[in-house]
Amino acid sequence: MDTVNSVLSNSSIQNLLTLRYDFEQKSSLTELNWNDFIPRQPISEKIILSLLEKSINNLITDDSKTVAIALSGGIDSTLVLSLLKKTHPNLHIRGYSIKFSNSVDETIQAGKIAEHFGIEHSIIELENYLEELPKIISITKLPFWDLHWYYVAKIAKKSSEFLASGDGGDELFGGYTFRYQKYLSLVNSNSNINEKIKSYLKCHERDRVPDQEKLFGKKSPFSWNKINEKLVNYFDNSLDPIDQVFLADYNGKLLYNFSIVNGSINEEFNLHPITPLLSQEIIQIASHIPNSLKYDSKSNLGKLPLRKILDQLNISHLVSDQKLGFSVNTINLWKNYGQKICKFYLSNSKIVKEGWINNDWINTYIDKKNLDVKYVNKFLGILALEIWYRIFISKEISPDEKLSV
Repeated sequence: MDTVNSVLSNSSIQNLLTLRYDFEQKSSLTELNWNDFIPRQPISEKIILSLLEKSINNLITDDSKTVAIALSGGIDSTLVLSLLKKTHPNLHIRGYSIKFSNSVDETIQAGKIAEHFGIEHSIIELENYLEELPKIISITKLPFWDLHWYYVAKIAKKSSEFLASGDGGDELFGGYTFRYQKYLSLVNSNSNINEKIKSYLKCHERDRVPDQEKLFGKKSPFSWNKINEKLVNYFDNSLDPIDQVFLADYNGKLLYNFSIVNGSINEEFNLHPITPLLSQEIIQIASHIPNSLKYDSKSNLGKLPLRKILDQLNISHLVSDQKLGFSVNTINLWKNYGQKICKFYLSNSKIVKEGWINNDWINTYIDKKNLDVKYVNKFLGILALEIWYRIFISKEISPDEKLSV
């Protein structure tokens, strides 16, 4: 019985296990086209700041409320926090940061920022990041595994009905500098559309494995050409190469992963999102900012307009030049929990029996020592699909089941 296809199409499954997002899902954000990234006259930081403040004021009308903020210690969340304090000085704000086990501790930097602004700061410590995966998938109804927003929202709900974040800063203001630098090293003025697409996908190191086509079973024959076709419109235009990457990034995980996942989790906990960097006005002007004013390729520094605003607010010293965000050390997660959990659920895999995933591919890598992070990410994606299947299709596990070792 073609049961998976009744809920997720074949192409959806391939999208999710290749790109970690799916074009067939419905996003709360509007997809942009290449015309939206044509450079226009530069917009002053003063105008950007004014629009960000306007967005916050439209969302917060009662200073007696408590507002929670996901605080990573990076540029975007620090800027949003500073503007919350600037526009609503009497507002009670509580910051939340995640401390992942055996990962870089970003909560130290976040704590310093919280102290600077005089807000309460809570640290959410996660030992087994995968433990509540069935619960989270039952909320999102999609087989994603990287779902840190659930843990922030679940705790933030106890203190607030509002949850602020710096979502959108990376995609709209050039934050993925590690990707831009590599992309520019792979393409030149003679690169054709297919070469650009392949180079773009190569820049997503954590998502691409060389034997991707062998991962899928007989019911789901895989083709890179089908994946490439979905990206053609982002590179078949007259935009500068970096603007093409900005366009593809915006219409990728932001639209078809982050906004969908965070939206469904916010709805589950009745949280009102405060995302000033994703206001319609900011999207409209930020996409048209010339890429050289967002990203300096010589120094490999991004988010230049936001950095200038932090300078104007005298808080640039609080943030690091390195990109920060809630990120788990995937290799350590695999060694401590992921491998054992995957072996348990994939040893009698329903999606293998249905013909969607190739058992030979699983057996080739699942016991391998020092598994490359690309394969670890792929296994966690397969695990998420397996859990999704057992919740919604075979209905053999409860959303309350815990994944432990």
